[in-house]
Amino acid sequence: MANDRIPGNEIIFVVEQAEEGGFTAYALGEPIVTEADSLPELKAMVRDAVRCHFSVGNGPAIIRLHMVTEEVISA
Repeated sequence: MANDRIPGNEIIFVVEQAEEGGFTAYALGEPIVTEADSLPELKAMVRDAVRCHFSVGNGPAIIRLHMVTEEVISA
């Protein structure tokens, strides 16, 4: 069911690389999660998830993707 709450001007997603490949995106402050095999596909999936979550006219104007990378180095 679509959310009727107006979230403000933007929504932020934390994007991580999945261990099995591809990417996972988690919205901050909203229960939205999506995944895809490539970044272009992820962008489309995020847009679709946001459209499905909010009622027409109540969604954010901006979707911000915060890319998280992890690198392990020896001590």
